[in-house]
Amino acid sequence: MKLLLTGSSGFIGTNLTPVLAREFELHHLTSDLLDFTAVQNEVASINPDLIVHLAARTEVEQSFYEQITFSQINYVGTVNLIESAAKLKNLKNFVFASTMEVYGWQSISDQIKNGELFVPVAFDEHTSPNPNAPYAVAKYACEKYLEYAHRSLGLPFTAIRQTNSYGRQDNNYFVTEQIITQMLTNTAEVNLGYAKPYRNFIHISDLLGAWQQVIHNYDRVNNGMIFTIGPDSPVKIRDYADMIAQKLNWQGNINWDTKPARPGEIYWLNSNHTLITNTLGWSPKISLSQGLDKTIDFWKSKYAQN
Repeated sequence: MKLLLTGSSGFIGTNLTPVLAREFELHHLTSDLLDFTAVQNEVASINPDLIVHLAARTEVEQSFYEQITFSQINYVGTVNLIESAAKLKNLKNFVFASTMEVYGWQSISDQIKNGELFVPVAFDEHTSPNPNAPYAVAKYACEKYLEYAHRSLGLPFTAIRQTNSYGRQDNNYFVTEQIITQMLTNTAEVNLGYAKPYRNFIHISDLLGAWQQVIHNYDRVNNGMIFTIGPDSPVKIRDYADMIAQKLNWQGNINWDTKPARPGEIYWLNSNHTLITNTLGWSPKISLSQGLDKTIDFWKSKYAQN
């Protein structure tokens, strides 16, 4: 089977490529997603059986400052790919990388516990999305366009609302790697953003397993299914930083709220994996502690070599 992958150079794409290359005739999209004619011609020439669409700008915080760029790349680029895919006669599935960020604000998040926002639930596929960041709005718009294309054009698709992933080896922009690398390189103090939000995290090896299950079982999930993937194990960012500090035996000072405030910050994002487990048998295997140990060991080794 021929599989067309976008976002091959990204975090998930670079890790997924060697796996897919062993199992499929793998093609990497080379056209600019904003060039509809080029995308349409490339997709038609490859004529893939499966399309896995990972390409996107994913730095949620940055989307508040580059709203137009994020909207163009993440939404318009995806629409170009969807319209190109809809013209294929034998496409078996279009798998889209969405995000748990689409849940955004929830009325239940007004609950207060110990003076802080707290929601004792895990979002799932029945939770109403209320995206509250330019990144999340664009991703949700893509989901709605996929639903339109599925209903009106017969496009098969599956969307995965991904949790915060970690285990990067070449990028310390995102929260897990940022905390680890700051603490490894600064013994006295580190500068971080909000301390109060709750998030759940998934290690890259578990995330790859979810993608593989969805890709291989295209005939079971290509009817417009949307999956959350958990794990249902939320942690407050303050506690997350303390957990990493303890693993590193780091005893410096954390300066919180050192980054510009996000408009309408979302304090609770947490999801479960019930539907994908019941449908495909997949569930995350690596605990947060184990995943952090793996990530910390890598960055320690990397800095030791420099």
